[in-house]
Amino acid sequence: MEQFLRDLFKGQSYDEKNFFLIAGPCVIESEELLLEVAEKVSGICKRLGIPYIFKSSYRKANRTSASSFTGLGDHLGLSLLKKTGEAFQLPTITDIHAHDEAAPAAVYTDVLQIPAFLCRQTDLLVAAAETGKVINVKKGQFLSGQAMKFAVEKIRQAGNDKIILTERGTTFGYQDLVVDFRNIPWMKEHGTPVVMDVTHSLQQPNQTSGITGGNPQLIGTIAKAALAAGADGLFIETHPNPAVAKSDGANMLQLDLLEKLLIDLVRLRKAL
Repeated sequence: MEQFLRDLFKGQSYDEKNFFLIAGPCVIESEELLLEVAEKVSGICKRLGIPYIFKSSYRKANRTSASSFTGLGDHLGLSLLKKTGEAFQLPTITDIHAHDEAAPAAVYTDVLQIPAFLCRQTDLLVAAAETGKVINVKKGQFLSGQAMKFAVEKIRQAGNDKIILTERGTTFGYQDLVVDFRNIPWMKEHGTPVVMDVTHSLQQPNQTSGITGGNPQLIGTIAKAALAAGADGLFIETHPNPAVAKSDGANMLQLDLLEKLLIDLVRLRKAL
């Protein structure tokens, strides 16, 4: 495991041979939601020896409809994220969308995430890198794994080598994504840990209803295939009741289904 990941997971008891997990609700809806999910998932991960980063977005800038929920407000959202991480002694991760968000968000969180649509934005990558935080860059739906070397170079040239790359599917037609598992070993060639964003890769974007669809029944399939392809970590958004979630409910995993899935995935990882 990379040294920066060891540092990130200090204080957690885990098996270094295991995959690590990034998980949480898509967007910060309430303090109660964050605490419920963090408590449940952190407990499961402790039992299974899985290093865990708690995820939730304080602001959702990329929404299909203008009427879609975008957040509770930046300061409140970031404060709740920090409070949750401290309560359960977990590192936290959240998206940023513009260069001037990097420094403020870095005060509250441990990992800054670059959304897939923004993975080529030089000023955003550089600003994130200059915070000194771990940077997770999602591969654009329009890029190959090989092309992500340019994002890596931008961050490294800004003086930061704490980089994770995340596969999240490739655009296929107008309303679907496919996962090309070749991207996992291709991105590992850039010298970074590679994560599979299981739930976002199962999105069905650009629906005429203005609400993104999804295929959550395939979460287990994609996760298992990713580990077999060499992924170092998995990204799984989860919610107690996805049907009422304010973002990405169509592809999130129901919280009470997570433990069984993770048990199966730990067994698979050990077999590999």
